[in-house]
Amino acid sequence: MADDQWYDEAAGPLIRPYAITRGRIPTVDVKLDVATQVMVIRGKHDPIGLTPEHLTILELCQRPLSIAEIAVYVKVPLAVVKVLCSDLIERGAVIVRSPSQPAKAPDRELLQAVLDGLNRL
Repeated sequence: MADDQWYDEAAGPLIRPYAITRGRIPTVDVKLDVATQVMVIRGKHDPIGLTPEHLTILELCQRPLSIAEIAVYVKVPLAVVKVLCSDLIERGAVIVRSPSQPAKAPDRELLQAVLDGLNRL
């Protein structure tokens, strides 16, 4: 996990979120929402230039975790996790998968046709 010296259970983070991200926003074209799954790409990753939070994410995401779960484990806001994951995507260290799109409900005419067909049986 991120260094315990930067987190106090009573006070919360002792470092401001914008300091962790250096005021940046996510830079990848992929939409990262709370349900987006993040997983490490197998292999050795160069830790140079990575923050303790980046390294924690790499450690956590040996199995798929959502952006929301990562935020809880790393104890940082969702916006920070999105920036950190964006950095890791650009480095080729993680892959992400958005949740499947909800299926559209069939239109009323189709449902009525099925019901009519069932009634004729």
